Amino acid sequence: MRASKPLGRLSAVALASAVALGAAPSPATAAAPATAEVTYTVKERQEALAYWTTARMRQVSENVDLGQTGPLTKEWKGAPVKTVGRLFFVNANGDDTWCTATAVKSGNRSVVLAAGHCVRRGASPANTHMDLVFVPGYSKSAQTPYGVFPVRATVTPASWAQDARADVAALTVDPVKGRRLTDAVGGQQVAFDREPGGRVTAFGYPATRPQRGQQLLSCTGPATAAPDDELRMPCDMTGGASGGPWLADFDAKSGLGTLVSVNSHGDALEHSTAMFGPVLGAAARAVHERAQQL
Repeated sequence: MRASKPLGRLSAVALASAVALGAAPSPATAAAPATAEVTYTVKERQEALAYWTTARMRQVSENVDLGQTGPLTKEWKGAPVKTVGRLFFVNANGDDTWCTATAVKSGNRSVVLAAGHCVRRGASPANTHMDLVFVPGYSKSAQTPYGVFPVRATVTPASWAQDARADVAALTVDPVKGRRLTDAVGGQQVAFDREPGGRVTAFGYPATRPQRGQQLLSCTGPATAAPDDELRMPCDMTGGASGGPWLADFDAKSGLGTLVSVNSHGDALEHSTAMFGPVLGAAARAVHERAQQL
């Protein structure tokens, strides 16, 4: 679900670092990769909350059908994974849609990780999504068990905004009823510059039958190195699962592990058998650190 908001409705303010703009960086920031940021006004966040009613969340699931759930994808039947949820937004065609995202540990206790294409179109700096809200722990039986968190800022690598490279994003969300995100649901640890390899569990809310985004699904298998600074694992989840976490050392009882990548794309438009995700290197570290400041 790689879509974005048309320029005609772009009211958020797009920002970029001095490196991205071509200004001379100071020694303190020269080594940090550039980021591309979007902030949303108080009014826009209020409008997003009003827009994404529980009825609308149910309806968007009914409106998208990407075929039968594949054999590598399983319904998650363990303890609730409270940190993982659906990220709802409006795409470039004005259609309601969603990705998957994850609450992670952060200094401001308010950061979510997802794929870059879940918040803005790659290689199109001004083309960003609107009306974003994060719903951790979403399920068809309890749609919003921990509340609906409006997104106040998104951060991607400048390389994603400009060249569609490094498909990762960090989002900063508002508190709900006075509680910050990870105070309410906990947060996954994030590993940067981790060596490829080892068994991971990937989660997502794909728009495949019969679940249609209403239940958390998962794949489990080895994560191996792939070209273009990506990782690869066996998984046939489709659209809607984008942005979902790859968790190493995952404990099914606690619902916690170490996030080592996020769902980016499959190996085919139909009948994909592999999922690819970005290596979380310096670019991912930069967006995570920046989101803690917003």
